[in-house]
Amino acid sequence: MTNGTATTDLDATLEQYRVELTGYCYRMLGSSFEAEDAVQDTMIRAWRSIDKFEGRSSLRSWLYRIATNVCLDMLSAGNKRARPMDLTESTPLARAALSPRPDHTWLEPMPDDRVLPTPADPAEAAVAKESVRLAFMAALQRLPAKQRAVLILREVLAWKASEVAELLGTSVASVNSALQRARATLAERREPGADAAVADPLDEDQKKLLDRYVAAFEGYDMSALTALLHEDAIMTMPPFDLWLTGADDITGFMTTMGAACAHSKLLPVEVNGLPGFAQYKPDPENGGYTPWAVQALEISDGRITGFHCFLDTQRWFPLFGLPLRLEAETDEVEQGAQRG
Repeated sequence: MTNGTATTDLDATLEQYRVELTGYCYRMLGSSFEAEDAVQDTMIRAWRSIDKFEGRSSLRSWLYRIATNVCLDMLSAGNKRARPMDLTESTPLARAALSPRPDHTWLEPMPDDRVLPTPADPAEAAVAKESVRLAFMAALQRLPAKQRAVLILREVLAWKASEVAELLGTSVASVNSALQRARATLAERREPGADAAVADPLDEDQKKLLDRYVAAFEGYDMSALTALLHEDAIMTMPPFDLWLTGADDITGFMTTMGAACAHSKLLPVEVNGLPGFAQYKPDPENGGYTPWAVQALEISDGRITGFHCFLDTQRWFPLFGLPLRLEAETDEVEQGAQRG
């Protein structure tokens, strides 16, 4: 075997773990881009030190050990990602103001296909999706880094306590203690959106709810939208720390400060194990539509309980493989083809 072939084989072997490692690092870090950086660093470290891999554990376990160390190093500064609800009180519409905070403040969205492998077991798939939903990700941010790693490895990835102890270089008793403390911390406060229940795949009622949402949003029909929102629905808009509660304030915002979003177009996306949409709003200067937000929707009991809009489109749309512009005529042709 030539060196070139060996290198290609190693690259292919490491690459097969990329998605699951990205999911692990994303849960640890709460940042889409930092997770991908962490995985790339993991791959480089593994590639450089493959000769030192003695095979006493599986290659997968060895990669997770490297990834864990990378993440712990990145978290050593103590940075915690947040949602607007973690930083401020809900603001009545009458006092609404758009105050941005730096990128590193926010829990970031992530496309499902970058973090969720396709397991054969539907139950495993359901656990994986639940573990990247915004409410769970926000809850993880309240845990110290090592407790976070233990919880993810034990309860999301279903590793044995002995396997986690070996990976972290600690005892089984220490792992069990960390897991118990992590569970207690998560139980102290119920994260907004924790009760969201999204079938996988979406059931017929949820599909109809989303169809009605698209029609209401694209038509900017606030009466129709109100009928879809839970009375305690939450709207967030990172990088702004403003968040609103209740249909009246949400629709009131959309018709005042958010009025430029009228007649937007929505394209479906899968984000954080939730149904979502890429929102393009009309471009009055150039025609067509310009990116405005990646929306993630939380659903419970047939209503929308969370409506989260991530506005940094120059970062998010390429991450989701979305175009940075929709032409009006292209959109009309697509609509005609769908009607046909």
